[in-house]
Amino acid sequence: MAEQPLPTSYAAAIAELETIVRKMQADDCDIDNLAAYTARSMQLLKFCKDRLQKTDTELKKLLEEL
Repeated sequence: MAEQPLPTSYAAAIAELETIVRKMQADDCDIDNLAAYTARSMQLLKFCKDRLQKTDTELKKLLEEL
């Protein structure tokens, strides 16, 4: 699997993760792709975690202003 850029949105990252999970759970999943699927999943999970933390910080800041 070639290096792919990160998605531009949280929803796109989750959709890609769901696709990877379906591929990994398929009976015909190629064992040679498992490492690439896992590496990409880790990138996407980090992206999602960072996005959630950023959103949490922004929301806390907004709520403090109330």
